[in-house]
Amino acid sequence: MFGLFASKGPFNVNISPSGDKIEVKAGENLLQAALSRGLAFPHNCRVGSCGQCKCKLVKGKIKPLSDFSYVLDGNEIDSGMILACQTSLRSDVEINVQFDTPPKVLSQPKTIEGVISNIRVLTHDIQEVSIKLDEPIPGYLAGQYAELSIPGVIEKPRSYSFAASPDNEVPGRITFFVRHVLGGEFTTWLHSQSRESHPVKITGPFGSFWLRESDAPILCIAGGSGMAPIKALLEQISKQGFSRRVIYLFGARTQDDLYCIDDMKEIKQRGNGHFSFIPVLSREPEDSDWTGLRGLITDYILPSALDIPNAHAYLCGPPGMIDSAIQILISGGMQNENIFYDKFLDASHMPKN
Repeated sequence: MFGLFASKGPFNVNISPSGDKIEVKAGENLLQAALSRGLAFPHNCRVGSCGQCKCKLVKGKIKPLSDFSYVLDGNEIDSGMILACQTSLRSDVEINVQFDTPPKVLSQPKTIEGVISNIRVLTHDIQEVSIKLDEPIPGYLAGQYAELSIPGVIEKPRSYSFAASPDNEVPGRITFFVRHVLGGEFTTWLHSQSRESHPVKITGPFGSFWLRESDAPILCIAGGSGMAPIKALLEQISKQGFSRRVIYLFGARTQDDLYCIDDMKEIKQRGNGHFSFIPVLSREPEDSDWTGLRGLITDYILPSALDIPNAHAYLCGPPGMIDSAIQILISGGMQNENIFYDKFLDASHMPKN
């Protein structure tokens, strides 16, 4: 099914079981084509690391743009699974993928210019970056993300989740939480001095991390700048009215790494007893005044007082934390289809092409 030499297209794609048909133009990968046609194709990174855009190649020839085995295991590859974001077509194809229905029609991504309007220090390595846009970004869902480009500073765009729900954001502005990655070209530039008024480009929205309609209780798990999409989701739930039990486990190193505490208090006040925010510190000095939980955030998943087999989980943070959390949740009886996650990836997590 893999082809080395063929024409450049365009090629047609038949998608089952939805029955959708799309055209993939020369230079497009399979995921790009699906998103540009407005399909809710599952994805959360678009660079071949999250694995959520995997689908089954039923018929036709493709060319992998990177090694699928970086994300897919041997059984998945043997069964014909491919990564849509790392797939170039070499013929007409048929694929099988299960679309997840969003709560509203997804907006097609758009590139918009803007400027950094404000930067606020949240912790020693996380900044809140507000961007004033020349025009509104297409309607996004809480939990989705956008790509940020800095002409003349970084060659490739960086992906960041919206840190506020659409209803909680100032019109014409978007906000991200940006963590300083040691050796990271963009974050080192951003954190080194004030960058207010610097021009930027934003492309979005992207991603399939959004709140699923259900009455099931919710367990949120995040670490570091993974706070951003979870905070946005919680703001959405808060505005709709808490009708579901929600527990939010947030992992940090020390008390100095905790932030958005006032936001969590406000959400709790509107939660009618349905919301609990539980920070867990992994490196807090033993002789400090901290009286909360200590250790790894994953230690507290099963004792979280939720009915795990009948709950939904929303996870955001580094790949290691998410992979461990998923294993624990499944071992506790949670259905895999009820686990939604957004792996926060930096350059060290990218596939080597």
